Amino acid sequence: MFQRLREDIACILERDPAARSAWEVLTCYPGLHALVLHRRARWFRVNGMHWLARFTSHVGRFLTGIEIHPGATIGRRVFIDHGMGVVVGETAEIGDDCTIYQGVTLGGTSLAKGAKRHPTLGRGVIVGANSQVLGGFTVGDDARVGSNAVVLKEVPPGATAVGNPARVLHKETDAVREAAAAKMGFSAYGITQGDDPMAHAMKGLIDNASGHEHQIALLWQAIETLSSRSRELPTPDCVPHDANTTETFDAERFNQLMK
Repeated sequence: MFQRLREDIACILERDPAARSAWEVLTCYPGLHALVLHRRARWFRVNGMHWLARFTSHVGRFLTGIEIHPGATIGRRVFIDHGMGVVVGETAEIGDDCTIYQGVTLGGTSLAKGAKRHPTLGRGVIVGANSQVLGGFTVGDDARVGSNAVVLKEVPPGATAVGNPARVLHKETDAVREAAAAKMGFSAYGITQGDDPMAHAMKGLIDNASGHEHQIALLWQAIETLSSRSRELPTPDCVPHDANTTETFDAERFNQLMK
């Protein structure tokens, strides 16, 4: 018990720059108090004292503003920052080293008793403020859930989920897009992984321009191949000898022909 408490205090001191001392964390952090009361409530539930488990959970909710069902499974070194309005459902599972901010709901979308109705968070998951993770799916290790996101489907490990309903963003895809933007002389730094319509429009333009650049490169390769083959053939008398070697383009002449 005291080993778990020391771990909880140490992880809060590590992750919260506002924490000044272990005594301050022990006495003033409702997230820590909620976890301590939850462990007692879960012990009551495991040992068949269901009413006492729910009553202990209710007392914890009254004192901290954090509601954790006694049936929820919570790992080690979990940090509930601020915590007001956090709700953790009965079949929810929270892995080690997770961080959960205020207003988060780990809720269910099914009314079937005994079923897995609430989400499972892997190791090191960060769930942003006021986000809702609803359903019996898994949020993979080291994944991120953006603030105010509504997650209704599985999130792969290391990915980021943002928006309502949440869209999953992969690190690999963002890295490829950034490299393509830099190659074209444009830095995509500052384009956030959020729901800004302008940001999404810029991402679409970068992807589209990158695709066009690849197609143009393929066309140039084909033209060079055909040009090299044409030089090997004899030039007919009706074609000027410099027709295949002209490298200038007369825009005015072209416009006159097109009128």
